[in-house]
Amino acid sequence: MPSRTQFLSRLIGLYLVLAALAMGSHRQATVDTVNAIIRNPSVVLITGVITLVAGLAIVLSHNIWTGGALPVIVTLVGWTTLLKGLLFLFLTPENQVSFFGMFHYEQMVYLYVGICIVLGGYLTYGGFRSASR
Repeated sequence: MPSRTQFLSRLIGLYLVLAALAMGSHRQATVDTVNAIIRNPSVVLITGVITLVAGLAIVLSHNIWTGGALPVIVTLVGWTTLLKGLLFLFLTPENQVSFFGMFHYEQMVYLYVGICIVLGGYLTYGGFRSASR
């Protein structure tokens, strides 16, 4: 397995697990913060630029579609991050609020936290397991 896949799977995995645990343990603060961010065009612009750069970095350095589930998932995370950054930058503020509302974040925050923990756990495990071989 390429060392870049190992590094990115560890980085993304640990980030997802730690961020999800923090957000899940402070549910209401997380919901309030996300709602405040999505309604502040200046913060959305900055978040969009940072997200776009992160997505581009992953896609340009790791656009691998073969070699098992781990490299493909890292690539999919990169493309998803890139698309998310583009949405932040190109949707109007009204469309951003509507788009975000489709996900019912406030009601389903623990589902999203759970998905991040599972995905992050898999990426972390896969990244560290492949190094021990």
